[in-house]
Amino acid sequence: MDWLAAPRSAAEFAALVAAYFFFLYWAFALLCLLATRVVFPAVHLGRVLDTRRLRSHQRAAEIGGSMMTVAIFGIGSLTVWWGLRHGWLRVDTDASLARIVIEAGVLVLWNDAHFYACHWLLHRRALFERFHLRHHRSGVVTPFATYSFSPVEAALLGSVMPLAMLAWNFSVEALLFLPVYSLLINTIGHSNYDLFPARRIGQLSTFSRRHQMHHARFHGNYGFMLPWFDTLLRTRTTDLRPEAASGLQS
Repeated sequence: MDWLAAPRSAAEFAALVAAYFFFLYWAFALLCLLATRVVFPAVHLGRVLDTRRLRSHQRAAEIGGSMMTVAIFGIGSLTVWWGLRHGWLRVDTDASLARIVIEAGVLVLWNDAHFYACHWLLHRRALFERFHLRHHRSGVVTPFATYSFSPVEAALLGSVMPLAMLAWNFSVEALLFLPVYSLLINTIGHSNYDLFPARRIGQLSTFSRRHQMHHARFHGNYGFMLPWFDTLLRTRTTDLRPEAASGLQS
């Protein structure tokens, strides 16, 4: 893990970061597709949320947008490389297990707060069509839509780790955990599949339903996995009767 603490070159660092996100994107997208379209239906666990057909060439557009985002994340990581090289940022390469676990929990909370703020901002009238509409072209979400962003949205969401590193010298392990957690939850959130259809939408385990409802309605449910920010700031889309939820299966 010394390459994160003292990377040898900017190109090497950016390439490693991009490769890391590339691997996570494809691994989680394919596993999620297998689980929600083959395994779970076979054992009668959960249900598809939105049964409408995908628009023409939707998956290709999602993959193309996501690959651009992966490249932007790689380029954007040069801010971290520069900060590490010049002493503005530091990481702990010898942290205890307890510290790693605590820091991972802090990053989970920070990730949700950062995502909510960015997502809410992107839904302002002046910004939505320019910078967020591309993601919402996936009215029926798929796991491949996870990183289908405009360049501005990719840069905005990609700032989550550099901003955290400005505030604290996190352990390498906690920092490497953040993309794994974030992309895994984001992929499940775009799975268009509800493992717990009987549960109310405000529960922690129903985040995939909340996010599909957000895509179907274009408003509300701006949070990532945790429902707390939407509840606190009154932006949560209520659990309407199935027949009243446009595009959602009863």
